[in-house]
Amino acid sequence: MQTPLAVEAVNLDKYIENGTDRLDILSSLSLQVPAGEKLAIIGSSGSGKSTLLSLLAGLDSPSSGKVLISGTEISHLDEDGRAAVRGRSMGFVFQSFQLLPSLTALENVMLPLQLAGRNDAKEKSIAALERVGLAQRLSHYPRQMSGGEQQRVAIARAFAPQPAILFADEPTGNLDEHTGERIVDLLFGLNAESGTTLILVTHDMKLALRCQRRLRLHEGKLHEEAAA
Repeated sequence: MQTPLAVEAVNLDKYIENGTDRLDILSSLSLQVPAGEKLAIIGSSGSGKSTLLSLLAGLDSPSSGKVLISGTEISHLDEDGRAAVRGRSMGFVFQSFQLLPSLTALENVMLPLQLAGRNDAKEKSIAALERVGLAQRLSHYPRQMSGGEQQRVAIARAFAPQPAILFADEPTGNLDEHTGERIVDLLFGLNAESGTTLILVTHDMKLALRCQRRLRLHEGKLHEEAAA
């Protein structure tokens, strides 16, 4: 029996127009990601990796083409519609952590659960922070934590709602090598436990090699990388 697709992109184009000039970022790009797969998207700086991730996650709209999440097209939805899909089925980890500075670690993790109307937001958030080793940091603010601790809060926030799909954009980009390796181990450990589909953008080949499949983005198109 064929594994269902978690994410599918069909003939995606993304370009920016400035008067008579047009900058093509992605060109007729198609992609299929089976549920449960760990996929790395690699490529040089400025190749459009983060743009592609934003389109797949419904954070941005393509110039043409479509994106489907678990068989449902999201590219034609308005921002509220895409936000609803993200809230139901997606988690995010970003290079810059994206924690709200005025909220504690616990409050940052609770926020997406509260927005989704979950009655167990606090319970789930405490459990997620305990799982990433931050049981003693619940009431600390981002400014009181190291970069590695902030990224662990971000990972707890991403996994607490038990998303079907996790998007990670350069999750170790702002961390030193040792801390980055610990974050990678944590990310893949939680992924293995939950069976979440993982789609990550990275320039770190050690991180990419932990994935089942690697696709290189070059001149607006994806190219399969040979297995290690």
